[in-house]
Amino acid sequence: MDGFDAGGSLAGDDPAAAPLGRAWLADDSWELLTRLTELDDRLGGHPGDRRAAELVADAFESAGVRAVSEQPFDVSRWTRGTTDLAVSVPDRGVERSFEAVALPYSPAHECEAPLVDVGYGTPAELDAADVSGAVAVTRTATPPDFGRPYHRAEKVGHAAAAGAEAFVFTNHVPGQLPPTGSLRFDAEAAIPGLGVSKETGEWLRDYASEGARAHLRVDAETEPGTSRNVVGRVGPGTEPEADSDDRGERAADERDREVVVVAHFDAHDVGEGALDNGCGIATLAAAARILTAMDLDRPVRLAGVSCEELGLVGSDALADRLDLDGVHAVVNVDGAGRYRDLTALVHGSEAMGDLAGGVADAVGHPLDVQERPHPYSDHWPFLRAGVPALQLHSSNPDSAGPWDRGWTHTRADTRDKADRRTLREHAMLVALFVRAVAASDLPRLDPGAVRDALEEYGADEGMRAADIWPDEWA
Repeated sequence: MDGFDAGGSLAGDDPAAAPLGRAWLADDSWELLTRLTELDDRLGGHPGDRRAAELVADAFESAGVRAVSEQPFDVSRWTRGTTDLAVSVPDRGVERSFEAVALPYSPAHECEAPLVDVGYGTPAELDAADVSGAVAVTRTATPPDFGRPYHRAEKVGHAAAAGAEAFVFTNHVPGQLPPTGSLRFDAEAAIPGLGVSKETGEWLRDYASEGARAHLRVDAETEPGTSRNVVGRVGPGTEPEADSDDRGERAADERDREVVVVAHFDAHDVGEGALDNGCGIATLAAAARILTAMDLDRPVRLAGVSCEELGLVGSDALADRLDLDGVHAVVNVDGAGRYRDLTALVHGSEAMGDLAGGVADAVGHPLDVQERPHPYSDHWPFLRAGVPALQLHSSNPDSAGPWDRGWTHTRADTRDKADRRTLREHAMLVALFVRAVAASDLPRLDPGAVRDALEEYGADEGMRAADIWPDEWA
């Protein structure tokens, strides 16, 4: 592998050695993370989102990225108001109120209805319970024997189809932390959704068994809005005009196809969004400084994207601007930089798995390679078109699994959970992964094979319930 000696170590005469060494002493990733987490609200379409884009653009320019520009796009902006949840147990005269937060794209709504516990909210559990006209109470976690991640958008889709009046999402992480997360992709949901803490969830399940009734009120608004991505270039190739349409003629040489590297900078408005995905965009910005000093075999487009939390709206807009036939591969930094343990999700590309494993082995960093494709992050608009994709993710080793959210999507997602060393280390690794991807001859994926793989392990059912199954696959 280029840049490594026969023993697997970084070769001393590799031009990347010096920028990698500087990266180990640099604090620019921590500085960007600090500035982002100081913002009150980075939810897509709001003023903090705009300021976050400016900070990312400044970080890219400081790193030496060329032709940095902002690319606006339309989004359904969701604004939260107040949320109230009260429960009564008529047989015992109990009346209680609980802290709750509305989930993005919850419609404004007020109702009083029976409280029904539906466990994890699987279709089988919903079928077994009578949720018609009821408030369905479910858990954030995936059932142990479910075989795949069970996304909240799928849960609320199934609950709405079963006739539920509203949906309550109870955290599985202790600490009085109501969770949030979008109910739909870039559109208002059919029913309101509320997040409550694990401790509140225990009360709600008890009260549901006693025939309790819930009274909830959500004040929220969904309206047209604008957000923006931040893009720039490193490596060989001509600089695009800042405001031009990025489609256009591609040279016949396969080496002119570019690598797209993305990380989202938006976050849910209930917290600082340090781990999700402040660490990811800070890692990408620090990797950009290394990449500008590397000899790269292909053009590399760096993109800080917004509105991932509202349904991959920014990455959809990015992909729409590009000729995807001219994209060699996509590297998605969503989840990297949080914890040292690193996972490479290669989404059905055996060649990408071999490449990622080779880079990690060469530098002695542990890496868990997972092959199944999944659609819930910013690689998806590229993957569905057959572009090979690598997502770099890290999980707390003490968590229940790679998809255990831990502190994220709660007010506890704060900067103190992050670590300077991990940001530096992952920035170095991201740069090495991107260089290796740029030097590779990765074969395209067959979109039909991606579809078949999703169907094979049942992900299509969830995507249909969440209304994100591609129309061309219907």
